[in-house]
Amino acid sequence: MARADRRGKRAGGEEELAAKRSRHGVVAETQVLETDQVASKAGALVFSIALFAAAFGLVLGLWWLAAGAFDTVSVAVALVAGWLAVSTVHIAQQWERIVVLRFGRFNRVSGPGLVFTLPIVEYCSLSVDMRTRPVPFGAKETLTADLIPLDVDAVLYWMVWDAEKACMEISNYSLAVQLAAQTALRDAIGRSSVAEITIRRNQLDKELTQVLDEKTSEWGITVLSVEIRDIVVPEALQEAMSLEAQAEQRKKARIILMEAEQSISEMAKEVGEAYDDNDSALAIRRMHLMYESVRDTGGTVVVPSSFAEGFGDVFPDDVGKILGK
Repeated sequence: MARADRRGKRAGGEEELAAKRSRHGVVAETQVLETDQVASKAGALVFSIALFAAAFGLVLGLWWLAAGAFDTVSVAVALVAGWLAVSTVHIAQQWERIVVLRFGRFNRVSGPGLVFTLPIVEYCSLSVDMRTRPVPFGAKETLTADLIPLDVDAVLYWMVWDAEKACMEISNYSLAVQLAAQTALRDAIGRSSVAEITIRRNQLDKELTQVLDEKTSEWGITVLSVEIRDIVVPEALQEAMSLEAQAEQRKKARIILMEAEQSISEMAKEVGEAYDDNDSALAIRRMHLMYESVRDTGGTVVVPSSFAEGFGDVFPDDVGKILGK
């Protein structure tokens, strides 16, 4: 009963929150997150456990056959044998490479599959994931060239192509890539204005990819792409920028209108000059305009006598006399 009451209260609280959002004109955004499916390493762990158990049991069995009983020494020897077996045979997944050191010096990069090492002499320093990795990063309240703070979210896709350099050249290559990406994004924002950032998003992605790839190539890492997901302008500046954009659009509309009027006036001037020396063409044009005015509506045009005098040289004499009355 108590659990049902808690569920009822939770549902009531969610309905109340949704009602408040709808009253204030806020629409809740539904985010669908897929379950993160990470490749399992359980097989390698089970193999190590089985190998340890096999070596441990084998030593105890041989000890039993030789001495006929178990004691502390036999258990200790069995434990050492199991540890040596686990230290000798390793499993690297298909996407992994294992950096092997011998007496502290780099010896080789092994994998995938079974990796054999000499106990005590050699050891696996680092297991490097060679797959492509997506890393979200961003820049919060970063000033642009026109001194406007922006919040920018992006995604970085990168991968390790040289496990030796990733192990030897830098201590934490994953953290280094994230910090380098964030620094490069802040520098790019500081060199550009808000308009340039919003208009040149694709070009900005390419520039960031090139800069980061040049920097991380020394660590055996390549940057595949950088994709900017969102650019957030402070609410206090959104209204001012909206008014500025509206004013700019009105300016462009008026300029286009003035250019159209200029073209029309030039064409009207040319037409007037063409009709100036040809009265017959002007009369035909008048008749054409009158025809166009009644063609679609099917109406009747009554021509005043003073206006009909302009058609005297076009109409026959009898028609001109009739309209002139």
